[in-house]
Amino acid sequence: MKNYLMVGWLMMALPAFSTDKIDSLTQALASARGDLKVKTLNELFRAHQEIDPVVAIGFAREALALATEIEDTKGMAAAYNNLGVSYRMQGALDKSLEYYLRSLKLYDQLQNKEGIGTTKNNIATIYSLKKDYGQAMKYFEESHQLFTELDDKRKIVGSLNNLGNLNSDLQLYEQAYKYYTQAYQLSEQTGEPLLDPISNIGNLFFKQGNNQRAIEFYEKAVAMAEKENNRLSVLTITNNMAEVFTKAGQPARALPYLEKALALSNELQAFIYEPNILRNTAINYARMGKYKEAFDAMLKYDAARDRVYGEESSRKIAQMEMAMRLTEKEKEMEELKMDDQIKTLQLRQTRLVIFLTIMGIVVVLGGFNLFYGKRKSIRAK
Repeated sequence: MKNYLMVGWLMMALPAFSTDKIDSLTQALASARGDLKVKTLNELFRAHQEIDPVVAIGFAREALALATEIEDTKGMAAAYNNLGVSYRMQGALDKSLEYYLRSLKLYDQLQNKEGIGTTKNNIATIYSLKKDYGQAMKYFEESHQLFTELDDKRKIVGSLNNLGNLNSDLQLYEQAYKYYTQAYQLSEQTGEPLLDPISNIGNLFFKQGNNQRAIEFYEKAVAMAEKENNRLSVLTITNNMAEVFTKAGQPARALPYLEKALALSNELQAFIYEPNILRNTAINYARMGKYKEAFDAMLKYDAARDRVYGEESSRKIAQMEMAMRLTEKEKEMEELKMDDQIKTLQLRQTRLVIFLTIMGIVVVLGGFNLFYGKRKSIRAK
């Protein structure tokens, strides 16, 4: 599975927070009040998302509850977005999209470009997972445009990485490689080299049948992830390495990676990865002649696949898409209505100016007539 960069509280996915930073946020939370406490809770979500998503989601829920209570709209939008990230990792794509749409609506109300770009990026990842590449491209490009306008290099890195993933899905490998390379080079310029483009370049080599080069990039990326204590990325890359050995017909080398990936998936509640892991586990057991184990793994795969990609999930997402389009239409109608009101007001103002101008001319002419009339009267005398 590719490394799509998800966005928490207005920040593109970055190396995991240091222990000192987490401790500092925890201490700050004890004395924080109001919207500052909401902001701190959302920061704590980001700090824990890559290392302990179960703890992270608790911070997001607490942030949402407090933000709602004190009517902190920006804090609510950030918390909804963070919950969307959490549910996406759990494989609840419909729930994830629901929270992203709530976040987007609030950021639209605030006219917050950074928030809008952030949330559109995450909405695009859902469409990518559902293989609706047209919608994914639309949202990724809009997000990238907003980050470019804001000159936010960290987020530009993330959007370049995600555009690379999308082009990879479309088998436009040369364009994908270009995006990944740009993303990594820009991340180096910011002083925070990002592992995701490195891992995704490994994916490109794997898709093109160059397993040796793929493993080289995966090993480099997983070393970076372990150094940063980024357990979620360790899960992703470990799963990718297992995929290489599965496709290469090397079950004895694949299974240890699959076992590690599945354990991390359960521990981090990152259930989005389970279908792929279980499917490859079944394939490798079958190749080793362990048919009972292969059958058990396939049963688990079917259940995991239905939970993440089943008909019910697709139906709910379709409903939310319709609601989103209706909201967009309503917004367009409001803008048209506002334009009509402005034009009507401008027309009234124009008419008033014309009327006042004519009245001014009449007054001036009347004044001249009165003046000359008096002068003629004086002369006549």
